[in-house]
Amino acid sequence: MTAVTVVFADLTGSTGVFESLGNTKATQAITRLTHWIGTVCTARGGRVVKYLGDGVLMVFPQNSAAVDAATEMQRVHSERISNWPEKLQMRLQIGLARGKVVEQDGDCFGDAVNVASRLSDISGPDQIFATDVVIQHLPDNNQVRFRSLGPMDIRGRSELCVVYRIEWQSEMLSEFLTVPAGLTTMSHQPDSLLHGIELSWLDIHSSFESSQLPIFLGRINQAQFLVNDPRVSRLHAKILWHAGQFSIEDVSSYGTWVRFTSSDTIIALRREQCVLYEPGEIALGAPFDDLAAPTVSFKFTGDAVQLSRGTSEL
Repeated sequence: MTAVTVVFADLTGSTGVFESLGNTKATQAITRLTHWIGTVCTARGGRVVKYLGDGVLMVFPQNSAAVDAATEMQRVHSERISNWPEKLQMRLQIGLARGKVVEQDGDCFGDAVNVASRLSDISGPDQIFATDVVIQHLPDNNQVRFRSLGPMDIRGRSELCVVYRIEWQSEMLSEFLTVPAGLTTMSHQPDSLLHGIELSWLDIHSSFESSQLPIFLGRINQAQFLVNDPRVSRLHAKILWHAGQFSIEDVSSYGTWVRFTSSDTIIALRREQCVLYEPGEIALGAPFDDLAAPTVSFKFTGDAVQLSRGTSEL
């Protein structure tokens, strides 16, 4: 079997479209958009495996073509919907993974398929998440910008997966690197090594040094950060320090949601883990669109050590 890059693109916000347009027109609109995604795929040398309602599963023999296709989809679609009414703005979220797959009866199976699908789910609107293998297989002279989100616990996998966010927005380009030659020499750690984390909920504020971790957020006194709300599990989420970075792991019954200050992306965690790579907020037991959700803000404290940035900086 030959390795391919699997791309899973999904449209979000279809509920508002069905409410605004009705079933027939909404279905037509979604179908036009998913088939446009398929057109971009084939124009870049990829192949559509199948359409999944408001999602598209694709494979690309050439890794760089897959990344180019994903960024083109985001740029063109973002510009297209910029003047649409808010209820009609279905946004794209895309996941990429590379590996060997098995094709059978018009479908595609394998670890790369599962990972690409899950990365699409957790990436959030307007985002592209890719595995480190995708980044490693880009040519030395490519112009892709990215940020490492560190190791993430992907449902169904026994090993952590190192994930990158591909920055396609023009306003983000000055902040990030082109992929340097010899990517393996780069650290998979976040932009800085931080020594403490500060948590706040209502009038409760607590700071924890990295040496004190792991700590639990929860509803009972055994939790180091107490959030007394009925939607919060007794021990709801765990904050860890590993390999010079903070991460959060959901251990609850109802889920944990994370968002960061520089992005509208929301990462939904169900017995999963993600890296806390910049300040943001954590919703416990209910998503952020529930205005009454218990929401913990977090920021980092202590000295920061700038990450070595490889061979070139913009």
